[in-house]
Amino acid sequence: MTEAPVEASRHPRIPTVETETVRRALSATAAAGAACVAYGVLIERRWYRLARIEVPGVLRAAGRLTILHVSDVHLVPGQDHRVRFLAGLADEDYDLVVATGDLVGALDAESAAVDAVAPLTSRDRPGLVVLGSNDWYAPVLKSPLAYLTDPQRRSHGAPLDTDRLIDRLARHGYHTLRDATLRLPTSAGTIAIAGLDDPHLDPQTLPDAQTLRIDDGDGSEVLRLGLVHSPYLAALDVLVDAGSDLLLAGHTHGGQVRLPGIGALVDNCDLPLDQARGLSRHRGRPLHVSVGLGHSRYAPFRFACRPEATLLTLS
Repeated sequence: MTEAPVEASRHPRIPTVETETVRRALSATAAAGAACVAYGVLIERRWYRLARIEVPGVLRAAGRLTILHVSDVHLVPGQDHRVRFLAGLADEDYDLVVATGDLVGALDAESAAVDAVAPLTSRDRPGLVVLGSNDWYAPVLKSPLAYLTDPQRRSHGAPLDTDRLIDRLARHGYHTLRDATLRLPTSAGTIAIAGLDDPHLDPQTLPDAQTLRIDDGDGSEVLRLGLVHSPYLAALDVLVDAGSDLLLAGHTHGGQVRLPGIGALVDNCDLPLDQARGLSRHRGRPLHVSVGLGHSRYAPFRFACRPEATLLTLS
């Protein structure tokens, strides 16, 4: 004799208090995450600012020298908000502008990138440039999460017209240094500069420090300056060994995504994360890592890390 099937209950299962609490917590977490992403995409990545930092004890003679440090513009045609911010910086009072690479953000954007930084050398103010990997190759499409999960991956797209970029920069008073040195007069006196090609290029190559010596002249310079786009420790060591008093770099975007109480999650090189932005020291030399003004077009967000340029006042 077969048993009669048990009739299913016609009443839905009433969730327990614990189940409802978990559901509400998950919903709230998802909503908060979506709000943070929207904020980073729609607001913070365009919320530019100008930082001002005093760097005492750097100059080799009495006086002051103010450097406008910009980096990681990653310009894509149509980003008028970034172009307007850069143009406004030209009204500030500084002696020298330094651009530490990744000016270009897309194929055929070399001229647009130069036009964006051209106002900064107005009033006969000299400019210095070191190139980043994105000034050589266009970005490639990849998941924005790859910036966090595989930060040091080197993936280069189509080659850019870097020669055209350098030539157009020169027409606007910029000196591009590629594993080279330069002595440059400024309103505060002559400075000696060593500039490296980007060590983030694959394969990574670095010159011997002896080929970049900037401390074996007559000693009349008021500052010995070391420049590189990506602040890999080996590159910073080369610049220190070459005689630099002050180091400037970019590349990290300040972490681009920072968590309150934690800081940067990645910096896309081997620099300690607590040095991913702002002023710190490397082997006793002041190191300023720019937060940068832009981002890859394939990772268009920032969080707790506003884009910025910096006025460094040296004494």
